[in-house]
Amino acid sequence: MNEDNNKQPNGNKGSDARIFIRLLTISIILTVVFNLINTYRILRQTTEIPYSTFIDWINKDYVESVEFQSSKIEVTLKKDASPDEAKLGGRVFRTGLIENDALVPLLIEKNVKFSTPVVYNSPVVSFVLSWILPLVFIFFLFRMITRSLDGRMGGVMGVGKSNAKIYMQQETGVTFADVAGQDEAKESLVEIIDYLHDPEKYSRIGAKQPKGALLVGPPGTGKTLLAKAVAGEAKVTFMSLSGSDFVEMFVGVGASRVRDLFRQAQENAPSIVFIDEIDAIGKSRDNQIGGNDEREQTLNQLLSEMDGFDTSKGIVILAATNRPEVLDKALLRPGRFDRRIIVEKPDLIGRENILKVHSKDVKLGSDVDFKKIALATSGAVGADLANMVNEAALRAVRMGRNEVLQEDLLDAVEVVIAGKEKKDRILSATEKQIVAYHEIGHALAAALQKNTQPVQKITIVPRTMGALGYTMQMPEEEKYLMTKAEMYAEIVVLLAGRSAEEIKFGGITTGASNDIERATNMARAMISMYGMSETFDMMALESIQNRYLDGRAVSNCSPETLAKLDREVLELIKDCHRQAKAIIESQADALDELAQFLIEKETITGEEFMEILKKHTDIAAPEPQDGDGSGDDTKTQ
Repeated sequence: MNEDNNKQPNGNKGSDARIFIRLLTISIILTVVFNLINTYRILRQTTEIPYSTFIDWINKDYVESVEFQSSKIEVTLKKDASPDEAKLGGRVFRTGLIENDALVPLLIEKNVKFSTPVVYNSPVVSFVLSWILPLVFIFFLFRMITRSLDGRMGGVMGVGKSNAKIYMQQETGVTFADVAGQDEAKESLVEIIDYLHDPEKYSRIGAKQPKGALLVGPPGTGKTLLAKAVAGEAKVTFMSLSGSDFVEMFVGVGASRVRDLFRQAQENAPSIVFIDEIDAIGKSRDNQIGGNDEREQTLNQLLSEMDGFDTSKGIVILAATNRPEVLDKALLRPGRFDRRIIVEKPDLIGRENILKVHSKDVKLGSDVDFKKIALATSGAVGADLANMVNEAALRAVRMGRNEVLQEDLLDAVEVVIAGKEKKDRILSATEKQIVAYHEIGHALAAALQKNTQPVQKITIVPRTMGALGYTMQMPEEEKYLMTKAEMYAEIVVLLAGRSAEEIKFGGITTGASNDIERATNMARAMISMYGMSETFDMMALESIQNRYLDGRAVSNCSPETLAKLDREVLELIKDCHRQAKAIIESQADALDELAQFLIEKETITGEEFMEILKKHTDIAAPEPQDGDGSGDDTKTQ
């Protein structure tokens, strides 16, 4: 049977007591306010008069009725009575209560009605009616409102309660069969699953269950999916929430939620607690200006709870982050997060398996080759590949087919990488010619150098991500290292587009901005991080921050050294620029013929490109490939 996602375990006595105290305090405050307002209203409605004036009014037949209260007399005048003292006071007045035995006979003589409310003569009854009943009414009213909202919003008054959603195994529906491309990560988690199934097997030899495992990797690699798969394989309760759910404006709320979360985990043991984006509460406590007391208190409570809970009950803490470098050292030590599991971008075989997993419910044509698609998507994560499969299915539907073909998948790769074709952006004849020569320049530099990837496709059709055209290259195999010669050749390819513009038109445009940026970054990395410099030898001048996010380089050297670094990068760029121009100038006839062919066709394949190039050179045409690689974008600014 499925469990209610908003189910809260019984026994939350501490939270209930806090809620009761809050409601009682609010009710008392509102009751006091109510009585003050009521007293002020009564005082506004009646005017105080001297006792002598009251007696005078009775004698002059101005008074209609009199009411004797516990400490005062309330006087109501006749409608036609208009004494000078009553002109601004209405018809109801009050005066003090004075012992006067002649008052009642006087009232009888003047036919004035008088009475004494029995209820108000009792101070106890008056206190009950004025204070106790309003207090009880307000308390239960707020109690009903908070219970109603508690079911909808997780407890408005119980701000200390955890917002964790509890999923049973039947609800996750995820196992390791649904996770591909992360075999090493799954191997690290299998032991935790086995322990949850049979803890006695480990306790017999004195082995202890790991308290926690930290999943680290780029966005989209499947960290959350892995956590759900662990719960699905172990068939235990899965409690999931984000690190930001703990952080509130009020100091102490986050710590209360941590306590409540671990209490729930113990009551539902064996269980797995998954904290996504733990860096939201686990940042290093560096005592710098701008620190967050609430976040630090929450982190302190999390550290305390991870030290205190009993692993023999079968509780495992899983957390995910893509910023491990900012986490507090105390959070990462053994005894808290005992294991760091790296969830990297998948390799070639991993990408192929991921494509198969995401396409298991998709009707595929007989020509689909996932290996070629995997080769074309180097650097893609699981989320990217899932998006590509879905885009291919959508394209097949648009084309009126009942199955997905290889061409749909290849087009989906282009859509995810470069965007859709922008049909409403029509280039002028001059711009189209410039873009064509630019892209053929890239292709010539790629084809006429060693250590480069073969050209797969050239197009001058604009794309929605800003590219006016691009040259697509296809890797022949999965590579994990680049040599200095390969990086040099890649920079030459990137600069060959601008070089073709210079040689053909004698001028330059803004279209090479992306090429220049990528070439500069690669040249700088060769010198500052990869030790490919004679001047600096193997000295690291820069390091990477946020490796799993933007991968931004940070300087580790003095300003004087940075100036020397800039000069060496400039020399390397100039050398590659000269090499690119030399290649283009040596193939001027091929450049013209290929550019005119591209202008006519708008999109040509690598095979067509090589057939024309062979007429001008002795180069052999490579085997045709399908896919996408690390080609170039020509972008506007």
